[in-house]
Amino acid sequence: ICTHLSRFGQVRALAERFPQVFCTVGVHPHEAAGEGPATADILSELATHPKVVGLGETGLDYFYQHSPRAAQEASFQKHLEAARRTGLPVVVHTRDADADTARILAEACAAPGAPVRGVLHCFSSTPELAETALALGFYLSFSGIVTFKKADALRAIVARTPIDRLLVETDAPYLAPVPHRGRRNEPAFVRDTAGVVATQLGLSRDELAARSTENFFRLFD
Repeated sequence: ICTHLSRFGQVRALAERFPQVFCTVGVHPHEAAGEGPATADILSELATHPKVVGLGETGLDYFYQHSPRAAQEASFQKHLEAARRTGLPVVVHTRDADADTARILAEACAAPGAPVRGVLHCFSSTPELAETALALGFYLSFSGIVTFKKADALRAIVARTPIDRLLVETDAPYLAPVPHRGRRNEPAFVRDTAGVVATQLGLSRDELAARSTENFFRLFD
């Protein structure tokens, strides 16, 4: 996942080293004010590389606000325009910014031209934002947060998420799931997150693995 456009060369080089590793191109909302002009033209051009399968990570973060809200919104909109031009999905980060995230996504999806698609990654927001995103055709991706003791509200959202719109992720090296909390997160730990998600949906872990993998390849096609 690319978070700094200035480091995209390193991200791309890493993806090029391994046949099964792919990447995105984009600017995290934390970096929206300091990463220069990440225009839709620049993003679209960089996204033509065969290893690039998505735009982002982009979005809004009003919890930390490392970049001004206006800069975050402008960057978010440029990524969505690039997603429209390229047909690639957008990876959306949103924290404490539900209303603006919903508004910007709805505006992007209503604009003329090719449809915008994507995923709200590491979802930990409200049921209202989940419903809006799903209604717009977006996917929800759940991380190790769903395994945390106080995450009942999030698990309830998982239970209401259509199985064909659900992904699981690590967000490594952050948010290691139970029973690994406090450790550096690793890709293998997604198994523990998937187990909790499967329980909420009444599925076996193997069935969830198969369905979520199908969803991944449908979105990042």
